[in-house]
Amino acid sequence: MTLQELVHQAASTYSDKIAVCFDECNNQPPVYYTYKTVVNAALELSNFLLLHCDFQGIREIGLCCHPGINLPSWILGILQVPAAYAPIDPDSPPALSTYFMKKCALKYILVEKQQINKFKSSYETLLNFDTFTVEHNNLVLFRLNWKNVEGSLILKDRKKKYEKEKMTNSRSENSNEEKSEHMDVRLKHCLAYVLHTSGTTGTPKIVRVPHACIVPNIQHFRVLFEITQEDVLFLASPLTFDPSVVEIFVTLSSGASLLIVPASVKVLPSKLAAVLFSHHRVTILQATPTLFRRFGSQLIKSAVLSASTPLRVLALGGEAFPSLTVLKSWREEGNKTQIFNVYGITEVSSWATFYRIPEKILNSTSKCELPVQLGFPLHGTVVEVRDTNGFTIQEGNGQVFLGGRNRICFLDDEMTVPLGTMRATGDFVTVKDGEIFFLGREDSQIKRHGKRLNIEFVQQVAEGLQQVESCVVTWYNQEKLILFMVPEKNLVKDYIFKELQKHLPSHAIPDELVLIDSLPFTSHGKIDVSELNKIYLNYINLKSDCKLSGKEELWENLQHLWKCVLSLSEDPLKVPDDSLFLSSGGDSFKSIWLLNEIEKLVGTSIPGLLEIILSSSILEIYNHILQTVFPDEDLTLIKNFATKRKFSNVNQEETNGKSLHQKSVIPLSYDNERTAFIALSRGSQILSLNTALNTKLGHCPSVYSNDLISQTNSKHMKSLNPSVLTGESKDPSCVAEVSEEGPLLTGTEKMELRVRWRSDTGKCVDASPLVVIPAVDKSSATVYIGSHSHRMMAVDLYSGKVKWEQILGGRIESSAYVSKCGNFIVVGCYNGLVYVLKSNSGEEYWTFTTEDAVKSSATMDPTTGVIYIGSHDQHAYALDIYKKKCVWKLKCGGTVFSSPCLSLLPHHLYFATLGGLLLAVNPATGNRVWKHSCGKPLFSSPQCCLQYICIGCVDGNLLCFTHFGEQVWQFSTRAPIFSSPCTSASEQEIFFGSHDCFIYCCSMNGHLQWKFETTSRVYATPFAFHYCNYSNEMFLAAASTDGKLWILESKSGQLQSVYELPGEVFSSPVVWESMLIIGCRNNYVYCLDLLGGNKNNQVQSLLEYILNV
Repeated sequence: MTLQELVHQAASTYSDKIAVCFDECNNQPPVYYTYKTVVNAALELSNFLLLHCDFQGIREIGLCCHPGINLPSWILGILQVPAAYAPIDPDSPPALSTYFMKKCALKYILVEKQQINKFKSSYETLLNFDTFTVEHNNLVLFRLNWKNVEGSLILKDRKKKYEKEKMTNSRSENSNEEKSEHMDVRLKHCLAYVLHTSGTTGTPKIVRVPHACIVPNIQHFRVLFEITQEDVLFLASPLTFDPSVVEIFVTLSSGASLLIVPASVKVLPSKLAAVLFSHHRVTILQATPTLFRRFGSQLIKSAVLSASTPLRVLALGGEAFPSLTVLKSWREEGNKTQIFNVYGITEVSSWATFYRIPEKILNSTSKCELPVQLGFPLHGTVVEVRDTNGFTIQEGNGQVFLGGRNRICFLDDEMTVPLGTMRATGDFVTVKDGEIFFLGREDSQIKRHGKRLNIEFVQQVAEGLQQVESCVVTWYNQEKLILFMVPEKNLVKDYIFKELQKHLPSHAIPDELVLIDSLPFTSHGKIDVSELNKIYLNYINLKSDCKLSGKEELWENLQHLWKCVLSLSEDPLKVPDDSLFLSSGGDSFKSIWLLNEIEKLVGTSIPGLLEIILSSSILEIYNHILQTVFPDEDLTLIKNFATKRKFSNVNQEETNGKSLHQKSVIPLSYDNERTAFIALSRGSQILSLNTALNTKLGHCPSVYSNDLISQTNSKHMKSLNPSVLTGESKDPSCVAEVSEEGPLLTGTEKMELRVRWRSDTGKCVDASPLVVIPAVDKSSATVYIGSHSHRMMAVDLYSGKVKWEQILGGRIESSAYVSKCGNFIVVGCYNGLVYVLKSNSGEEYWTFTTEDAVKSSATMDPTTGVIYIGSHDQHAYALDIYKKKCVWKLKCGGTVFSSPCLSLLPHHLYFATLGGLLLAVNPATGNRVWKHSCGKPLFSSPQCCLQYICIGCVDGNLLCFTHFGEQVWQFSTRAPIFSSPCTSASEQEIFFGSHDCFIYCCSMNGHLQWKFETTSRVYATPFAFHYCNYSNEMFLAAASTDGKLWILESKSGQLQSVYELPGEVFSSPVVWESMLIIGCRNNYVYCLDLLGGNKNNQVQSLLEYILNV
């Protein structure tokens, strides 16, 4: 019996019954398919595959798609070929999926049409493939060519194994004595599907599952859950998680209906609960305990396990089962849902045992401390418990082994497996009176204070306490027992510890209690322990002894810190309760200083404090601190001052301002009349549209693209799974020092910086310049820059003459960006607006309103022209400036101060927040691809290159990730990093500054190449450039906050020139040809000439200046 035969049997009886329902949950009617439709569509796909696929050896076909109405038909169509389906998650890190496809040596893969562009962009550097010109029902068939060494080795190794086993089998056929019964993976009708394990305990294993292994699961659950054609089952699991097979085929073999919703809805508990239990009346739900907990105890009780719920069966598995105390607290009185504990491993797909919690226990009012047993083997499954010597035991503790005559799967490169093979699970249990009770994974059994302890028992006890929404316990570095807890309202840590002491022995009391907003989990709905470890690491870096005696002392100390950080007079008068940090002279530097001083004072990290500092009054800051430090005391001060700005209703008179118009330099045209140009911005970012960079402009370019252009010439990634490395700035041999008297310049070839022009903006210039050079006339190049005076200016690059200026509705710290057509510039403003101005006149073309200040600078997708920008309202926005509309809006979980970064390969958009999150976003949809919590605020903007994404953090670390969210390395400085990274043209080096006064150069492996000591903190982003007068050498321009500009040789860090501006510098330099442009806090924007060491070069530069003026 096969899976497809089970479906055909049901379809013959229930042909007109609804088999599948797909609800996009977007106010559109759901889509329904009958059994007849599903079977017919599957048959058409089978015929298509038989026509175009030439199978040799194992029959496997990849399926890359999101869950939708066609999913069951597609799976059924592959099975009927016959072939095994191998699900590929479109949102999974391409490196992991590539490993899976290579390990399987997949020859064919079906890709959903909507995923084609993403598939090509994600895998074209990792895979070789051909595209068939034929398509079928929203699918495209790819043929994979394993031409590289790794793929060839896999195929050769498989062929070698096959020939060896063939010889062995032929010999054994002639000898009854040697003959044993095996299952062979190469048999035509053997395999049903192929998966891989998560790899959390090592390298992911490939698991090939025969029909004979999974069909008994399906048949037994149909009987166990008493499935009828009236039932509605929910596809809760991703295709890459084997419980999805049970969900799909238990449904379709019973005449029931399968409900499918988009993955984006699954992460919204309230919306999901309404869809499942109100709209579609789901009767059967299978989930991991972690995933189920996402609903929250209140929603579980009121909707999922209420007295009136349609849910007949709830099956929880894949992790330790919740305690009975917790389970009972989830149920509303009168609830009749049958609750099952199911247990199994992917290597013996899918479930192995079941246990239904008796109604008597669920309805009992007395507290029940009994653990939940694993229960009984499913049909065809053998369960054994073995001791450390490998002997089966009937009482006591041991490891679970699973198998059965046909309950076997093929792991990795296995071609044949003896029938009845038993697999070790790594799960430990205790057997008592014939009942099996789960103790935990092998790594959950620890020895602490000389005594054996199961950390999952600690977790169950903690979860049973009041005020605890959910929790998990980890054994951090095998030395500390950490309890992570998602609290209900008004949680008091002391209460939790007192309650734990009542229920746990002394050796089981956790060392630390860490409060978090939600438990991190993997794509399969299990706890992400590695993410928890990162959270704790950040927590202990901040923790110190609390020295406060009470909240009155806190208020006094906060007032003192406020005056100290803001350099206010220490008079006896208290700071007014409604004082705002930014309005009192604060800035991003000082906000970090105040944050660190407060956390040092109270001895703990305070979630969300930085954003409160930046947006709220001192009274609100105080009350926010109180909730963490003295949560058990009533707040005596009332929050009367709701001062956080919201800009949803902006006075248009404030935003329009006045405009100074001059003659247009570039004729205005819209998207269909594009202007060829090059645009330069901080961090050596170059955007070249509608022009050839090196030939048409006829000049010696000073920069190369480190992002958009270089990524189009993609190379193969050297490593799919780079090891995480940690670097530190310790090597004194790499340090270039600067004396207090200033750097000494020697040799005749050193550069000289000389002011070409300066332009008064009216107030401080913290924004960085945008330089736009038209292809048709480079002499009309323009510098666009804004200042605190609300003034946005366009200045002639060569002469410094003001072309136009526009007064906006607030101060400008955002750096401008140019549109795809070249006819608009986009800039954010303190009044919460994003302005789109005509580049030739400054005339306002469109404004978009956010709900708080916009300090983030925009970026643009050159393929679509869509503009991306962040706001202090904690959202990221995608704006179509030509249609004057917002394409999407994404809640980022923290203030977006820095600028987004776009990668074309893979097509990802990166945002960073002051809450410490680095987010990878799908630029087309706004859906989050992955996120990483850095633990400390991110003022630095992310910078991406072909292989990696890098960002600086205020904890002093430069962090490097793959485009799939895997941390590769971190490099430590000794002070916060506000500077954004800048990469060299070859993408072999990365440059950045730190508050420790150094400019750093690291290799792309995270190793220090050199570091140069300046005379002050380095906030600005360096700029790597090529200077023609110096034999094609590469140089680095950087700035320190004391106003000094530094020119360094990029390979060695050797100083070439230094120049001091008459004011602080927070703006980042931009270099074009022999000119450096930068803003200064003395109210001016400067353009300086880079003059060579010989007189001829100096004369040439001066002559060029005179001619342009």
